[in-house]
Amino acid sequence: MSNCAIVGINWGDEGKGRMVDLLTRDYDVVVRYQGGGNAGHTVINEYGKFALHLLPSGIFRDGVVNILGNGVALDCENLWQEMQSVTEQGVALTPNNLKISDRASLLLPWHRDLDALEEARLQDKKYGSTKQGIAPFYSDKYQKKTILAGELFYPDHLRAHLRDLLEWKNLTLERVYGAQPYTMDQLTDWIADYGEKIKPYVCDTGAWLDDAAAQGKRILFEAQLGALRDLDYGIHPFTTSSNTTAAYAPVGSGLPGAKIDEVVGVVKAYSTCVGEGPFVCEWFGERAEALRKAGAEYGAKTGRPRRVGPIDLVATRYGVRMQAATNLALTKLDVLDDMDEIPVCTHYEIDGVRTDKFPFPAALASAKPVFESLQGWKCDISSVRRWEDLPPQARAYVEYLERNLGCRIGYVSVGPERDSIIVR
Repeated sequence: MSNCAIVGINWGDEGKGRMVDLLTRDYDVVVRYQGGGNAGHTVINEYGKFALHLLPSGIFRDGVVNILGNGVALDCENLWQEMQSVTEQGVALTPNNLKISDRASLLLPWHRDLDALEEARLQDKKYGSTKQGIAPFYSDKYQKKTILAGELFYPDHLRAHLRDLLEWKNLTLERVYGAQPYTMDQLTDWIADYGEKIKPYVCDTGAWLDDAAAQGKRILFEAQLGALRDLDYGIHPFTTSSNTTAAYAPVGSGLPGAKIDEVVGVVKAYSTCVGEGPFVCEWFGERAEALRKAGAEYGAKTGRPRRVGPIDLVATRYGVRMQAATNLALTKLDVLDDMDEIPVCTHYEIDGVRTDKFPFPAALASAKPVFESLQGWKCDISSVRRWEDLPPQARAYVEYLERNLGCRIGYVSVGPERDSIIVR
């Protein structure tokens, strides 16, 4: 058996969805193991273009079983809407190819409300939340105040549990934020509208994964966001509220004894960042807008313009280490086609001292980027499919990154389509 995790190396939006969609040809199972509907995985294949938020990116492959693990923030409403959108484009979804862990906790409507209320309270100190309820959800999960998907099969227990949570949650909504409280009817209507719709897909996925592993099935673990958004190892407090690292995959998937044989870290050929927080290599003005337009850098979930800049070797090297990456996929190399010279952030300067080590989060605000430039290739590489057919300058850029990151780059993406890839 060979298991693989596909993870983000930087701030998210690296192109993980297109890599999962590509590599699932070699796997039997795809498991999404953390995060919620607060980010998007963009996939382009024979069915069309998709921005997946909760569905695993292996959903387009016949014969592949897709699982939402216990570590996921399960928003039934958004998941059902996404399922409808995908099926309308010809993708079949059944309990045979989509399974939801009965131990996944439900993200309830009040989580989104609380997310927006807290961002409004923070004002100019906000964290840059997408307001999908992720932070309040995980806060409740670790307080043991969430509903498990499996409770949908126990209606009397579920109603009593909801009533207890309602009393507790309304205290926060009314007394802390001065917001409208929820009623029991609102909650039960929401469960009836959306919980019942996803109920046929809910099962003991842990037992199912145990059986699959015993049969030697190949399992691919799909992460959301990137290492620098990890709750423990990211740019605190401007992180997500779950662990985005490959190390969490066995726990969040429902297969805690899983051994991960390969970790494919996904990194863009330049840097992008959605949301707030330190972004040392950031560009501004006309050159930033040119790069943003060339790469179509707008958030898949929010549509927000992404912050952009050259590739940051300091942050990327740190991300490689946090993910324990064994192989890298470099995406969007073709976006750099028109550049005469390609800048690379090689070091940070903090209080007059140059370093190539990623600093403690509190020091990032005073870090300044140090750049070097490599020669551009000034031609369209989007049709190239073999390493030896890339221009020498493009090969030199990839090899330079590989040497400085200390990890092999096994995949080079030259376009968003499934087959726009060079395998080295």
